[in-house]
Amino acid sequence: MADKYDSLKLENQLCFPLYACSKEIVRRYKPFLDEIDLTYTQYIAMMVLWEHEKINVKELGNYLLLDSGTLTPVLKKLQQKGYIERTRSEDDERVLVVSLTKEGEALKKAAVTIPQKMGRCMPLTKEEADQLYGLLHKILGGVN
Repeated sequence: MADKYDSLKLENQLCFPLYACSKEIVRRYKPFLDEIDLTYTQYIAMMVLWEHEKINVKELGNYLLLDSGTLTPVLKKLQQKGYIERTRSEDDERVLVVSLTKEGEALKKAAVTIPQKMGRCMPLTKEEADQLYGLLHKILGGVN
């Protein structure tokens, strides 16, 4: 007979292995990101900028699932490092636009090997990784 508190056991929680995996993956990124002087959050922000070159803060936050309160200090630090510029939109001064600098674009060359290095840290086949990616995005789509 099931205990009425079984649902409160850590071993029965989907959220815990997701949390623990996320924490461990970010930990494994650290030595690679230390080489290019970025935190994980700075890295994912730069990934969006490498793809888009110029984007407003709200759109960037939507891509990263981060609010402006979390994103602002990250962007300030990236600006201090010389990787981005933050300017007001010419069309609407309430809109803050983030764009890559030449230094930020050059950093892309140093970062290009990080995904492959991380791939070697994961004990998944390509098929398993693709399946997990799909499942995680299904979860994200259901909780937003």
